[in-house]
Amino acid sequence: MSKASVYFRLDNLSGKKDVKKIKQELDSLPGVLSVSVNDRNDTVAVDYDNSGVEYNRLEGKIQEMGFRILSEANQTHKM
Repeated sequence: MSKASVYFRLDNLSGKKDVKKIKQELDSLPGVLSVSVNDRNDTVAVDYDNSGVEYNRLEGKIQEMGFRILSEANQTHKM
């Protein structure tokens, strides 16, 4: 398993409904280990197994839900 993390800052994240929607949708992807959403600073952090899901799929899923990504950062973890 190769673990990675990605951090997104979104443009239009607002309220508990959006937080729940993002967590449910991203958690449903195979390979996603954890999802943390903070609507106060419009950020989403995802830990994932990049042999199970690719970064592009996470980014695409967020955009499919109607959220605009303002910035992102990736981090690969050595195990």
